[in-house]
Amino acid sequence: MTEVATNGELLLVGCGNMGRAMLQGWLAAGFIRPDDVHVVEPAEALRAEAAALGVRTYASAEALDAGFKPATVVLAVKPQVMAVVLPAYRSHVTESVVVSIAAGIPVSVLETGLAAVAAVRAMPNTPAAIGKGSTVIFANEHVSHEQAERVARLLSAGGAVHSVEREALIDAATALSGSGPAYVFHFIEALAEAGTQLGLPPQTALALARETVFGAGALAMAADIPPAELRRQVTSPGGTTEAALRVLMENDALKDLLGLAATAAHSRAVELAGEA
Repeated sequence: MTEVATNGELLLVGCGNMGRAMLQGWLAAGFIRPDDVHVVEPAEALRAEAAALGVRTYASAEALDAGFKPATVVLAVKPQVMAVVLPAYRSHVTESVVVSIAAGIPVSVLETGLAAVAAVRAMPNTPAAIGKGSTVIFANEHVSHEQAERVARLLSAGGAVHSVEREALIDAATALSGSGPAYVFHFIEALAEAGTQLGLPPQTALALARETVFGAGALAMAADIPPAELRRQVTSPGGTTEAALRVLMENDALKDLLGLAATAAHSRAVELAGEA
């Protein structure tokens, strides 16, 4: 039996940007066959995009076969509607491991809506669409070893997978890796804008900003020394980089700004949990 055959049927609830990115990753990695994937998505346009990938699609939970018992269920709906959505799937998840990627939604909400279910709370990020993402997971006590391994395989199609022992740390990961790509995208925007202000053509400035962030990130991943040492290696005394870093590092300006940003994201994640 091949590995893909051991993964069983999968139900994806919600196929917006993140859900579709994850689905594309699973199919591209050969984690699961398209005809073993069932997608519930009420939006017709998004449902059509999912169907184009060769998976089975449904407009609502009520359209699923009454006896449908998928091995894995992935919940990719907005946090604000999670509690309302869950009861419709209670009869389908009695033998499933349920994975939620909704920010701020604690495992207790899943357990309330679905009863004593094997539940995993996960926080992926958008680079998972190209296999370069980071996902942090927390599993409740009902998750078996086999289910935990299956979930890790599933999420590893999008990149690295990290497990935490305390659920509260998921909110911290949300502030770092979950929201982090947006911070980097904004940094690229700002760096490109700085280039245009210095006289570079906009297209050239944007290309240089993208390539610089990509290259620096790849070097940081490949190097066996910490980023601080990489920074020191490229900073010549009295040179241009030192002049720039003096602005960014004086009074911990950039460090404090990122700290404030991450704290705001963390606080919102905690608020979402309370609202749930």
